[in-house]
Amino acid sequence: MINATKKTYMAKAETVQRKCYVIDAADKVLGRVATKAAVLLRGKHKVTYTPHVDTGDMVIIINASKIKVTGAKLTDKFYLRYSGYSSGQQRVALKDMLQNKPTKVLELAIFRMIPKGALGSKIQDKLFVYADDKHPHIAQKPVAIDI
Repeated sequence: MINATKKTYMAKAETVQRKCYVIDAADKVLGRVATKAAVLLRGKHKVTYTPHVDTGDMVIIINASKIKVTGAKLTDKFYLRYSGYSSGQQRVALKDMLQNKPTKVLELAIFRMIPKGALGSKIQDKLFVYADDKHPHIAQKPVAIDI
């Protein structure tokens, strides 16, 4: 009798082939950009995806200040922070956050789609968000991704 058991491939951190992608967020919807970036960072677009190994690629997002949102999110969506002290909760509207820290909006949207813990910290290190169209990662030869 022939042993016909199939083996499941598990990627190893040393053998992962990484690429670099650039996403132009100008006039794109926030959620769609964040979802695409999270998939690329996590490595779910690859055949060799393994949940417990960082198989993702490097992602550069440019023009974060020109991102769009749908509906009434500019006034209705709030980002909450809490200092730990009584009455230490702070609310910042999406409109104010886009004016003051446009890169933080995209970072928060993407980081909240990535698992927490040590693996999530490794994945977050490969994300670079810039408010304008200039970035210092030309040497990595990033491939443009259209959304």
